[in-house]
Amino acid sequence: MSSNQPQSADNQAVPQSGLMQPMPNHTNKAMPDALVILFFVVLVAAIATHFIPAGFFEVVMNPDTNKKELVAGSFQFAEDYQGVPLFAEHGEIGFLNFAFEGMVSGSKWGSAIGVMMFIILTGGAFGIIMQTKAIDNGILTLINNTKQLEVMFIPLLFVLFSAGGAIFGMGEESIAFCIVLLPLMRALGYDGVVTVLVAYASTQIGFAASWMNPFSVAIAQGIADIPLMSGMNFRIVMWVVFTAVGVVFTMHYAAKIKRQPELSVCPDSSPIQGLDSLSNARFSKTDGLILSTFLAGIIWVIWGVIARGYYIPELASQFFTLGVVVGIFAIACGRMTINQVANAFKSGAKELLPAAMIVGMAKGIVIVLGGDQADQASVLNTLLHYTGQALGDLPQTLSAICMYLFQSVFNFFIASGSGQAALTMPIMAPLADILGLSRQIAVLAFQLGDGFTNIIIPTSAALIGCLGVCKVDWFVWAKFVWRFMLILAAISIAFIVVAVQIGFS
Repeated sequence: MSSNQPQSADNQAVPQSGLMQPMPNHTNKAMPDALVILFFVVLVAAIATHFIPAGFFEVVMNPDTNKKELVAGSFQFAEDYQGVPLFAEHGEIGFLNFAFEGMVSGSKWGSAIGVMMFIILTGGAFGIIMQTKAIDNGILTLINNTKQLEVMFIPLLFVLFSAGGAIFGMGEESIAFCIVLLPLMRALGYDGVVTVLVAYASTQIGFAASWMNPFSVAIAQGIADIPLMSGMNFRIVMWVVFTAVGVVFTMHYAAKIKRQPELSVCPDSSPIQGLDSLSNARFSKTDGLILSTFLAGIIWVIWGVIARGYYIPELASQFFTLGVVVGIFAIACGRMTINQVANAFKSGAKELLPAAMIVGMAKGIVIVLGGDQADQASVLNTLLHYTGQALGDLPQTLSAICMYLFQSVFNFFIASGSGQAALTMPIMAPLADILGLSRQIAVLAFQLGDGFTNIIIPTSAALIGCLGVCKVDWFVWAKFVWRFMLILAAISIAFIVVAVQIGFS
């Protein structure tokens, strides 16, 4: 998210390279793009409709929630069902119609069109916020102010980045912060692995344990038809625990290599050349104003959800408003021009356009299979029925754990929180109904499975980018971090068990 800024004293705090300038593409070219994978998933789905019969359930209206719920054991096969054709006319569904039909499906209240517009507007708003460099300057100032407090340096940054992942889905931005942090980490006696742990792994811990991430848990809750930010108290406790574990793990390794540098798993990782001195960072009144506005906006969003029941239309408008207000302050303070605000909004929306497209195309998969309505003929209902039968004999707790393991494996193929939510939650949410689990637990299994595996899977562009910047080979990283992944998995399963036992909803 970058565009040129006016050269005023107020914005000289950021080096000319800028934290949010486009980074080199370090993604593994051997791995196909998520859209390519989705295309072939749709192809398989279309072929499957010619071999797997469609079915439907009976549904009843729940008077307490005023929503339809399927009746367990009421599954029936549809008569005279035919698979989808290659191309369909007059608004019907065919294989080659999936992209358009998926993207225009639904309403402003949910997937796909509502979620897509939410992602694009929120991305534009954060494009403005990030382009002001206030967040960058705040982090750089924190770094400078903690140079004499090394024992607090790593924990403070780790918690800060984890909060970024939890609040606004920070991920790809970590590549830029790795560039800034690596020279300082090396100067303090640490290595590239510590840099990746602090600047990237922390964000994914926050991403996985989030109570409000608009690109993951919020989308999953919207698709599962449960209130946004519901279950917030449980998730905040979860975030605190996981973040604390991450800090302890990182500090243990950092302290070890500081005492004995020869124990570093990547001793040859060297600072990136050409960066201005971090001591040039300066936190101005404008930065304070913008960050205060940002914090007030987040409080407004939380208040709206809790006190007023705001949903996707209101949340999207809130984030848009936050971006506009920050842009006005940036213009008034000489930080940006009005055209630069507009360009930053477009750049931010552009960065998240692929995520929005994935949501729409993933919805196309569901449509090709017949849709996600329990009372309408769909191959999904047949798959749901037999999956429910397969898990039905298992205890509820074990079923929930299996959901988590499924989401963890699936994230390798679709390394996108929004895309994975759009693709899996239409199946997992009603499956939870069949198994007698709350849909909140299905969302919990999704966010934990989706988030933590981003720390190790080679299909994550952000991870590969951070490793490339810090000159850490992926195989070296995987060999180092797999034990940490086991710890995260064990704690995740423990939280899922607790959620089932307390009836988390």
